[in-house]
Amino acid sequence: MWQASNVYFICGFAAIGGALFGFDISSMSGVLGTQAYKRYFGNPVSYAQGGITAAMPAGSLVGSLFSSFVADHYSRKVALQFASVLWIIGSILMAASINIPMLCVGRVICGLCVGIASSIVPIYQAEIAPKRIRGRVVSLQQWAITWGILIQFFIQFGAAEGIGGGPQDPNQPTAAFRIPWAVQMVPAWILFIGLFFCPYSPRWLASKGRWEEALQVLANLHGKGKIDDPRVLAQYREIEEALEKEREQAASSVKMMFEWKMFRRVLLGMSVQMWSQLSGMNIMMYYIVYIMEGAHIASPLATASIQYVINVVMTFPAVMWIDKWGRRRPLLCGSFGMMTWLFVSGALQQYFGQPNTDATRTPQNSDITWIVYENRPVSSAIVSCSYLFVATFAMTWGPVSWTYPSEIFPSKIRAKAVSLSTAANWFWNTVLAFAVPPLLWNISFRMYYVFGAFNAAALIHMFFMARETAGYTLEEMDDVFNSKSRPWETQKKPKSRVDQLAEDIEAGNVEVPVPLREAPVDVAPMMKVQSSNPSASTVEDVKTASPGPATLAESK
Repeated sequence: MWQASNVYFICGFAAIGGALFGFDISSMSGVLGTQAYKRYFGNPVSYAQGGITAAMPAGSLVGSLFSSFVADHYSRKVALQFASVLWIIGSILMAASINIPMLCVGRVICGLCVGIASSIVPIYQAEIAPKRIRGRVVSLQQWAITWGILIQFFIQFGAAEGIGGGPQDPNQPTAAFRIPWAVQMVPAWILFIGLFFCPYSPRWLASKGRWEEALQVLANLHGKGKIDDPRVLAQYREIEEALEKEREQAASSVKMMFEWKMFRRVLLGMSVQMWSQLSGMNIMMYYIVYIMEGAHIASPLATASIQYVINVVMTFPAVMWIDKWGRRRPLLCGSFGMMTWLFVSGALQQYFGQPNTDATRTPQNSDITWIVYENRPVSSAIVSCSYLFVATFAMTWGPVSWTYPSEIFPSKIRAKAVSLSTAANWFWNTVLAFAVPPLLWNISFRMYYVFGAFNAAALIHMFFMARETAGYTLEEMDDVFNSKSRPWETQKKPKSRVDQLAEDIEAGNVEVPVPLREAPVDVAPMMKVQSSNPSASTVEDVKTASPGPATLAESK
């Protein structure tokens, strides 16, 4: 079967798994303001709406914890295909919902998919990509999330406006929310089928002893199919040495993960995901309609749609330049910026807002308790702060929060550690999805101060703990985190081992053994391949090439 070999295409296609996350986020925000949804499900507010919204992240929490089992045993690719099937089942149940319990079950199943995909997509992308563009391609996960949010919101918006008499029609048909929930299964079908044409992760293949396949995948991805390319052989050697080092350690992957030096890394990965939730971004996405109603400016759905466009547009610069900007700087600048916009927005609402009483209450804003009434400049400033907050997150924490945990762990524990990191994301996502409607109802503008304080805490934490990882291979992360330097101290990055090794191979100073197919992998004879053999394009070619640079060696 034909296999794709372009890294950007493979990682971009896998990012459809992230788009499913985005679809789910706006699948709720787009229906909250429609009369069809409110009438059919009994106008859920406060804890009732919080429970519906929290059903998806609750499923995602379970899915993220379960993801490492599927990914380690059956491969990253198969795990994503399994997640796609779950999404299709969940979407069918949501679209056919006849009551709140059935809707919640559908959202839980969709959440299982999102939990698996959000854990495994970044791992798959990081293990496919070379170090120089790893941040860029893993950031495609976040960009896909923003596209999913935008596309599904406009599907919801179009259905809300085009079906019946519009979102304020008290007799609006339930197709206004059923059609969008059914349409969202389309990308899952595309992802499931398309992954058959994507390669397995070379690092996963190597961890299973499938060295010849791993080498050929590396050659296809990074050497135009030639296994004698110095970059291919250098990466192969790096992976081989890293796995040998891990095998020499008697500790199991679970025990290794909880050794203090490694557990500090696990806690850092979990913290990055936790702070990305406590920044308040997903709350802005889930409940932006309520926020716009409180600002009392224009159409809440139309005003909110601008925010989704900003999210997509402003994520693109981060995708392009994250490998140049690094990881640490965006984390620090993002926390400071989001803290600022939240404090300003909260202060504006505190000093210019008022309780939403009978004098100001309308059918359109009956779901909120605090409102800025007939003060256009202040309302515009609140909306502007919301837009600036989203833009700041999109350029900083959005892409980095997925990239950083996917690259800081060794191969032996990567899937498990990333699943724990992502589980932290979903735990706090669940808590906030359930808690924010009551917060908006009971403490109104003070909620902005709470999340502003979270961003201040994240700024301090990341300053003292987050190390720069841009430009290092996955196999060099032990060097980064075992360094005696302080995280905030600027260090001149030494030349990468894999780059030096590639130069030595190209110069003919190093020979790299590669496996033959005829014998079992664990006892297979190896071939020493030098990069100077132009006829050795694939493993099969090496085996039939004339004697010379490629010579048989003793078994390893």
